[in-house]
Amino acid sequence: MTGSEASPTFRLAYVPGVTPAKWVRIWNERLPDVPLDLVQLPAADAPAALREGAADAGVVRLPVDRTFFSAIPLYTETTVVVVPKDHLVTAADEVSVADLADEVVFHPLDDVLGWERPPGEPAFERPATTEDAVELVAAGVGLLVVPQSLARLHHRRDLTYRPVVDAPQSGVGLVWPEDATTDLVDDFIGIVRGRTVNSTRGRAAAQAPAVTGGRKPEAGRTGKAGSKGSGRTAAGAGKGAAPKGGSRGAPRGARGAGSQGSAKGARRGRPRRSS
Repeated sequence: MTGSEASPTFRLAYVPGVTPAKWVRIWNERLPDVPLDLVQLPAADAPAALREGAADAGVVRLPVDRTFFSAIPLYTETTVVVVPKDHLVTAADEVSVADLADEVVFHPLDDVLGWERPPGEPAFERPATTEDAVELVAAGVGLLVVPQSLARLHHRRDLTYRPVVDAPQSGVGLVWPEDATTDLVDDFIGIVRGRTVNSTRGRAAAQAPAVTGGRKPEAGRTGKAGSKGSGRTAAGAGKGAAPKGGSRGAPRGARGAGSQGSAKGARRGRPRRSS
């Protein structure tokens, strides 16, 4: 971490298709005194907004500039083709890029899959947005290949979708400027990674007693850890001194014979029980 809270609120950017509701709920439970403000941004604008400080962190499309941003990959989305419900594609559970070769496939200007040209025949012009492209699919003039979350976001009753098994995929990650890793950013990282409220990682770990000399403070060596530590100390002492039972240099057979012989002798000396 590089500093304390820069503001009394935490601003989280997110892009279309991302649903941060679960993380927001946990945040409100754990940090009720720190409001979390959601900032929705177009996928293409999110990195620049984070650079300019419009948000403290963002759940955005990957990749991003790793020389400036820190990033935690969260998941990779399934890519699907959006089609009318009565289209031939719906006869299959999934399709390949080759199956779309004879179809008109739209390539909106806000495409997030990163390919130079989608499969199939190009449309006369590129729709301005994914939402516009979905409207054209509903009009029956072409198809659209997008991450599954965007197909759900722009769902219509007259449309459906099928997975495209060999199409590019879109990754989603938690991203923030590396030089602006504040306490609040670290708190949100803990939530996203599933840390419990009592976790010793994150801010709690940063506030723990300093470790000196590469060893944990003696106060921490209690319980089982203390027992192990005592065992290591005894073993270490044994290297420089003879064990209580005899010389360290004594032959193994001699030591074994002595102990086993005593035990056998004790058994021989016991009177047998009369029947």
